[in-house]
Amino acid sequence: PLSLHLDHVESPGLLRAADGEGFSSVMFDASKLSYGANVAATAEAVAWGHARGIWIEAELGKVGGKDGEPPLGAHAPGVRTDPAEAVAYVRDTGVDALAVAVGSSHAMTDRTAALDHELIGALRRAVPVPLVLHGSSGVPDAEIRQAVAAGMVKINVGTALNTAFTGAARAFLAADMKTVDPRKYLVPAREAMTGTVAAFLKVIGG
Repeated sequence: PLSLHLDHVESPGLLRAADGEGFSSVMFDASKLSYGANVAATAEAVAWGHARGIWIEAELGKVGGKDGEPPLGAHAPGVRTDPAEAVAYVRDTGVDALAVAVGSSHAMTDRTAALDHELIGALRRAVPVPLVLHGSSGVPDAEIRQAVAAGMVKINVGTALNTAFTGAARAFLAADMKTVDPRKYLVPAREAMTGTVAAFLKVIGG
């Protein structure tokens, strides 16, 4: 079974555009706002989503690397998600899932991130909703397995899929400079992405 998920929505207008388009879940990202404004905006998004049967995910903490931002240092002040704050945030917003900052970063193309597994466990014990790990493309397999065992439920790996797709397309075009039909090089690109999905599913489900 699959679901269609709209990720990192910052605009209420884009959130509302998800209605009727087949999305069963939306990640509403108000993490750039102050804590109070984040809570208010997310609570409004949750009320809107729940009225339409749409599952709402949100983010608390700072997962770096968005839109070209540099990765944040894992020990930088205010980066990690605080369990006590997470409890209050989930209570006050009503979110269905919570993306937390535990050492990963968006848009990483090397798999060198080290997660705070003790914090993952503390968050799992404190928060009653599923936990989400963003920036998982930069997390080694062993770290992902340990994170899932500690309580992570949803694992986001978009950059790894982009890397596989783009790498296969580049390799095809480098080997055959005369091809101009995108259908030719998109086949190996899709196959590479499919293989990457299968590999991550084995890691996550293993």
